[in-house]
Parts: sequence; structure tokens; C-alpha cells
Amino acid sequence: MKTYRTIQGDTWDSIAFSIAGTESFMSDLINANLEHVEVVIFPAGIILNIPDIPIPVASTLPPWRLEDDEQ
Repeated sequence: MKTYRTIQGDTWDSIAFSIAGTESFMSDLINANLEHVEVVIFPAGIILNIPDIPIPVASTLPPWRLEDDEQ
């Protein structure tokens, strides 16, 4: 698992956006770092665990890409 060292003023959503490109990664980030769940604005130097970033799957795949049970 990768880690991230906070800088002064980091917030959960800003870290999520800088790592994954979306604030929606914030929930995964918090769940991987429950010992810091009460923190709103981070001081510098806190080491956070970075879970794997989920890769979104297109919801509109062409028929030939769908599995047999999805058609």
C-alpha cells in the first residue's frame, strides 16, 4: 500500500482529489486511515495509507464487450 505525507492545510477532499482526481475517493481514503477520522485540516507530516484507486468501468459497453449474462 502506498503512503502520502500531508502538508500543512491538507484536507481529506483535497488529498483525494490530488491522488485520484476526484473527491469521491475521500471515503476510501478515510476508511484506510480511521485513526485520523476526526482530523479536518491536517498538520504537516502525517503519514496516510493510500488504498488502491478503483478503476471505473464504462457503463455503456458495446455488445461484444458484455459478458453473456449481461446481454
